[in-house]
Amino acid sequence: MSLFRVLDKDNNEAEQVIRMSKLRIKVSGCMRSMQGAEAFCAIRSYLATAARHGISWLDALIRAAEGNPWIPDTA
Repeated sequence: MSLFRVLDKDNNEAEQVIRMSKLRIKVSGCMRSMQGAEAFCAIRSYLATAARHGISWLDALIRAAEGNPWIPDTA
């Protein structure tokens, strides 16, 4: 079996994860500061990971705001 048959022919999931940050840059022209860009990416990454594990973005944000953030299982 060829390695190319095992791998997906596109990286649609990866493209979907970065779509919001590219849209934000397109609308505003840039990220305002490095600190703001890092915060945006951290929140976006947290929400994308939660969504891949079946946790709604609202539940993930509420838990984080309450000081009990959702953390994926490592096992």
